[in-house]
Amino acid sequence: MRLSRDYFFTLREDKSDEESESSNLLVRAGMIKKSSAGHYMMLPLGLKAVRNCERIVREEMNAIDSLEVVMPALIPEDVYIESGRRETFGKSMFTLRDRFDRPYVLGPTHEELFAAAAKMKIKSYKDLPFSLYQFQSKYRDEPRPRFGLIRVREFTMKDAYTFDRDLAGLDVAYEKMFQAYIKIFDRMHLDYVIVTADTGVMGGLLSEEFQALSPIGEDILVIDEEKNYAANIEVAPCPLIGEPDTEEMLPYKRIYTPNARTIEDVTTHLGMPVKKFVKTMIYNVDGNLVAVCVRGDRDVNETKLRKLIGGFESQLATAEEVREATGAPIGFAGPIGINVPVYVDQEISLMRNFITGANEGDYHFVNVNLDDFKMEEMADLRMIAQGDRSIKGGYVHFAHGIEVGNTFKLGTKYAEAMDLYYTDENNERQPVYMGSYGIGPARCMAAIVEQNHTDNAILWPKEIAPVQVAIVIVNTKEADQLEAGEKLYELFKQQGYDALLDDRDERAGVKFNDMELIGAFIRITVGRDLKDGKVELKTLDNDEAEILPLDRVAARVAEIYRK
Repeated sequence: MRLSRDYFFTLREDKSDEESESSNLLVRAGMIKKSSAGHYMMLPLGLKAVRNCERIVREEMNAIDSLEVVMPALIPEDVYIESGRRETFGKSMFTLRDRFDRPYVLGPTHEELFAAAAKMKIKSYKDLPFSLYQFQSKYRDEPRPRFGLIRVREFTMKDAYTFDRDLAGLDVAYEKMFQAYIKIFDRMHLDYVIVTADTGVMGGLLSEEFQALSPIGEDILVIDEEKNYAANIEVAPCPLIGEPDTEEMLPYKRIYTPNARTIEDVTTHLGMPVKKFVKTMIYNVDGNLVAVCVRGDRDVNETKLRKLIGGFESQLATAEEVREATGAPIGFAGPIGINVPVYVDQEISLMRNFITGANEGDYHFVNVNLDDFKMEEMADLRMIAQGDRSIKGGYVHFAHGIEVGNTFKLGTKYAEAMDLYYTDENNERQPVYMGSYGIGPARCMAAIVEQNHTDNAILWPKEIAPVQVAIVIVNTKEADQLEAGEKLYELFKQQGYDALLDDRDERAGVKFNDMELIGAFIRITVGRDLKDGKVELKTLDNDEAEILPLDRVAARVAEIYRK
């Protein structure tokens, strides 16, 4: 890449419409460019960095004998109807029709097509196990794209799938893939944790996520370092800890609480601690209203709620829906006499004589107990909080993470939906066990930048850097500098390095700043030391520069890349 004639630009100022450090730096470095919300152009240097991420992924996939394929991105909608996921994806799926008015979608994920491909091969147990993977575009109509490449509507994913005859085989395949993922993210030099996660629209038996730690991460991670446990907050269990109240149960009574709509208002009015309050939250789950009771200082975990009642979508009820359920305005809901099913968090089993809303404006009940109302079910329904204990027993703290990879044990869900069966030794039909495994290379690139940057420089690991060797000519009007720089450039290109020659007619400071911004891993400066037959060599991970004879430079670069 010769900068005097090739496509190259950088920006001096921050981009006000980019929310994250990674997107701001990648845009300023001329590596990506937003075309619309959630859609980015991948420019030459950015594409090189992504390809380096893909190369690492491909090498580790091939090492475990997963075979690469490519599936179409444009898929008949019927495929997702057959698997039962069309309704689950809902508005997040891009849809269109062809000239014959047949409905198609832009694939958000490809489990169904891989099941169809496997069906072509699998007849008997002798055809198992095997694994396939691809790099393919995915399309999801995100309601709020943000943070550059981290939350987008169009992206490339490496998705892999394993096919086995039983759960024991799936466990073996899953572990092979899991270990490959560890190698991948270690090679990318990401600081990450592995957490248990919600299976979501994928469904199945188990989901785990590889989360790159970052303050801008959208996922909240619950970490118990003492007991080596981590989970996504959406699924983190809350063990029931503590002794039940032993005070005598009293009959509940209705009391006047004028204008006391919040827990703080009520507890202040009554002079009672917030832990004596049970709040009743009304939710709309797939069009049905339900009530959820949790202790006053707790929050409802909607993922747990949906899992419990088998729902797909949930949201807090509107004021109109609250009045429909309770007969009262927002702020006075309670479980006694409510018109919708009541689900109760297990922590309330330890409480006696608690406070609830009375389903009547300006009134609450005191001395309420579990026997005073009907519940559908009691379960773990609350969000874990910092300082709580994990299911392993240690105290937890929170961190934020960017999901860069995920692994799913799908079990037989897709096999049964897509008629993917094999014949066993007894000539009986059995469903195939599947696993699904995803990595977003561009999101990995963004996460690497989030973890490795300064205000004006991307600090790539050498395995990812889009420029391995940059030769900077300080003064292009000096024939000897130009000639030496050209020779070094051609030499490193011949040796297979991603090399760059900065032969622009620019000030040296501009060139140095640009090389730091794009994260050229090795910078060789051809300048005033050339009169002594020497050049300067500096690496991205070392503040100290070396002065080397010209005939020693190639060996030194090879030595750096052997480390």
